[in-house]
Amino acid sequence: MIFLDAAATTPVRREALEAMWPFLTGEFGNPSSHHTLGEAAANGLASARASVAKVLRCRPGDVTFTSGGTEADNLAVKGLALARRAQDPSLDRVLISAIEHPAVEESARYLERVHGFVVDVVPVDGYGVVTPDAFRAALRPTTAVASIMYANNEVGTVQPVAELARVAHSLGVPFHTDAVQAAGWLPLDVESLGVDAMSISGHKIGAPKGSGVLYARGRQKLEPLVHGGGQERGRRSGTENVAGAVALSTALTLAHAEQATLHSRVSGLRDEFIRRVLSEVPGAILTGHPELRLPSVASFCFPGTSGESVLLELERLGVVCSSGSACAAGSDAPSPVLLALGIDPAVAQTAVRFSFNSTVTEAELSQAATAVYEAVGLVQGLGRR
Repeated sequence: MIFLDAAATTPVRREALEAMWPFLTGEFGNPSSHHTLGEAAANGLASARASVAKVLRCRPGDVTFTSGGTEADNLAVKGLALARRAQDPSLDRVLISAIEHPAVEESARYLERVHGFVVDVVPVDGYGVVTPDAFRAALRPTTAVASIMYANNEVGTVQPVAELARVAHSLGVPFHTDAVQAAGWLPLDVESLGVDAMSISGHKIGAPKGSGVLYARGRQKLEPLVHGGGQERGRRSGTENVAGAVALSTALTLAHAEQATLHSRVSGLRDEFIRRVLSEVPGAILTGHPELRLPSVASFCFPGTSGESVLLELERLGVVCSSGSACAAGSDAPSPVLLALGIDPAVAQTAVRFSFNSTVTEAELSQAATAVYEAVGLVQGLGRR
């Protein structure tokens, strides 16, 4: 099998497994316990926090370990909005883009449904870009928080996050970005990006599922979602997943060290894959920005087919990929992301996403491009072999 669904998840790196193993066995203590086992666990957690902070170029105290990107997004959007409104009741709006991950969109809708916030949605252009002008026009004096993803999980479009953050700050609005897909591929220096909060998921970068991070600038007040013993500086109560934190910090450090080299290599492979699909598959449409996109994502629509049927043929031919977000569980509706780009609903239902991990090879993508040609032809009844 050629695995081209890395935007959904990645295999756990051996280095991450080896780093976490001691905290699943001999050093199993609770980091809040005041004895030798507890101190060993606390030291491991502190070391993991410092490693993450070094990659993000922030203070260790700004790093909160979570159960994944979804929890980190929820904590950022809900936590910032509720804390700010508690200080100033006039702050009753949340701004998101039309192509946010459900973890951000549903957090905003929760605030709307339960707490009376107004959700403002900034549109994207036909490539999925939030322009600074559109973003500025959508901001209000009463916006409590703005959340725009760094890179889209379906079409791969990369947003001008640093510029958007500057616009938000010019109006005194804190800015959060979902960097779940960007981690490992794009710079994560929070000072250069200018973000106040940023979410990362471990299993997208070679750590186990169930591990994540929220960076939140220390001066930003954050209402916790989980109350209890006050762990994670009061931002996320509950006994910490030390092994998961250690694995995530290890995977993030390795991904950061490899990022520049991987970006160049995989971008070249992606571009050749896109060229072949567009030139060999009649009617194929590339979705997302042709240049401002993740190295790891190539997404297409194949009008006149069913995306799910193409997926089944591709798997039969040895290629595993997806029709879009793995988080839209059980949905056969057209992707809201593609609809926001202005793609016709019937065409949006023909979408197929190919996403690559760091080990993808030229031979694999060449074989995959041939398989796409054959699969689309079979679905269209052209009987290609």
